[in-house]
Amino acid sequence: MTQETNNEASQGADQGSGDLFNTAAGWVLFAAGLGLGFSILADKYFHGYDPERPEQLGYVIEGAVEEDSGTKEISFAEALASVTVEDGEKVFAKCSACHSIDQGGANGVGPNLYGVMGTAIGSHAPGYAYSSAMASHGGQWGWDEMNEWLKNPRGYVDGTKMGFAGLSSIEDRAAVALYMNANGSSLALPEFTPAEEPVAEEAAEGEVAAEAAPAAEAAE
Repeated sequence: MTQETNNEASQGADQGSGDLFNTAAGWVLFAAGLGLGFSILADKYFHGYDPERPEQLGYVIEGAVEEDSGTKEISFAEALASVTVEDGEKVFAKCSACHSIDQGGANGVGPNLYGVMGTAIGSHAPGYAYSSAMASHGGQWGWDEMNEWLKNPRGYVDGTKMGFAGLSSIEDRAAVALYMNANGSSLALPEFTPAEEPVAEEAAEGEVAAEAAPAAEAAE
């Protein structure tokens, strides 16, 4: 009798624990579902998944546009004035694997470049098979044209066979162009006038004012 009573009590306790767990689990699931539902409603109401700006705005804070903090590149004329033919010869070593620059030199992967400055683009070296894009480009190899070409060959002539990525330094580009101009070409350099430094003028004005001050005091 006592054993049966104990078994019944144990089963009742287990059933009670199971009911309590099921009730708690049910409330947890209910709370999770309720939270998910509120989240969906909030997203729809506040356009959480809509990247477009709503028609009626609340308090708007416009983003600040950051100005370019990089240094401005100097002009090609200034770069040409700051380099030498010897500088260009050193930089041209990067080009010598594909190009010769001696008079009468053979074409290689790229055409011979003797006397190239000032000539028609895409037809300078006899016997060299230029790409159709280069041959039909038109124009002549002036300073600006050579600068753009050396900076980004494929960007300047889309479809060129030249695989070289280009020279990022404007001084290197100017040096190479100057070196090529010294080998069989004689284009006049573009004019470059350095900007006047106002510091010297201000200093001179200050000295004049300082010298005039004692004379003014004496006159008083």
